[in-house]
Amino acid sequence: MTRRLRTRGVTLVEVLISVTVIALISGSVILGMGAVTSARLKRSAALLAGAVRVAYAHANAKSKPMRLVFDFEERMIVLEESTGELLVERNDRTGGAAAATEAEKAAVAEAEAILKGPRAPRPSFQPAKAFGFDPSSEKPGKELSSGVRFLQVETGHQDEAATEGRAYLYFWPGGQTERAAIQLSLGGEETEDSVMTVLVSPLTGKTEIRRGKVSMPRPRDDSEESEREDTGF
Repeated sequence: MTRRLRTRGVTLVEVLISVTVIALISGSVILGMGAVTSARLKRSAALLAGAVRVAYAHANAKSKPMRLVFDFEERMIVLEESTGELLVERNDRTGGAAAATEAEKAAVAEAEAILKGPRAPRPSFQPAKAFGFDPSSEKPGKELSSGVRFLQVETGHQDEAATEGRAYLYFWPGGQTERAAIQLSLGGEETEDSVMTVLVSPLTGKTEIRRGKVSMPRPRDDSEESEREDTGF
């Protein structure tokens, strides 16, 4: 007499349990990835805020103008110090400093061809050594976290936000900088969860990190700028 082996099938309950377990595991992976990418953005914003404080303090300690360079292509923050006095020029490509790139040289030459007459020489800037910044290292500045880039940079000396090339934020001895808003983006996205903005106060150098795209508050005219009480931002 031949015994027939019967293969046991999978019940509906077992299938549902398996699907639920797979869904839970997948959800955990997705949430974990989101936490990692969010951490990169927060880390870059904190890095930027720290660089502002270093530049603000270094300008006082060295008694010379300083600036932070925001390099869009290299995704890097560089601290530089001036070789002379700097009088910031409004809506000037470099803010009144000597041109550092070919694009800046062309823009400065075009502007000076329009504005005739004598003018003070433009001071040059060079990488400075300070806490966390070492010009002698392979990379002269601090690089943003992987996947994070500058979305746009607004500063007091420019009416239009910078979105490419290099942008500058200046600092002076005596404890003063420019009002600024630096937007960081994760993966080039512009959604609320993919962007953080670092705001800079002009009189105190205080920074505030906010989620999403936040524009720099601008005065309506020069008198409002001088009379406005500095509330931080």
